[in-house]
Amino acid sequence: MNRAEKAEVISRLSESAGKASIAVVTDFKGMTVEQMTGLRKQLRDSGVDYYVVKNSLARIAFTDGTHEVLADKLKDNNAIAFGYDDPVAPAKVLSQYVKANPKTKLNVKCGSLEGSFLDEAGIKALAQLPGREELLAKMLGTMNAVPQNFVGLLANVMRGVLNALNAIKDQKEAA
Repeated sequence: MNRAEKAEVISRLSESAGKASIAVVTDFKGMTVEQMTGLRKQLRDSGVDYYVVKNSLARIAFTDGTHEVLADKLKDNNAIAFGYDDPVAPAKVLSQYVKANPKTKLNVKCGSLEGSFLDEAGIKALAQLPGREELLAKMLGTMNAVPQNFVGLLANVMRGVLNALNAIKDQKEAA
């Protein structure tokens, strides 16, 4: 790899790290090409970029950036997942992949959420949280419940008035 290629890799990693709200470092040693391709597809479908990186280039790319806390954690074989919109997505996809494929050698090492260091346990805890889509759905459901309850309350008041008028009508007809 010549200098221009290294500069291109550093630039791409730096740009991705700058835009990402979360970066998760994984060890992929022992994974087959098919397993890695399947994992990359799942991550891509969730809006996550996944790069196999050279440690020295990644350290340079992370310097003076949001995810600088990861620079000294890069040892052995590493791949980094960058999540942009939903910080839970990379942790969730990687954790689900490890559970679904226990024979693979994928190991989640650590991560950085908005510059805060997360160890392996922190990534697993983050994976347990609901995703962005689920949180938005819950919020919209809660916001929708207030007007629905208000309309139901008004309908009950009107129903009560209507029942009272019908009772008066029935009473006058009987007399």
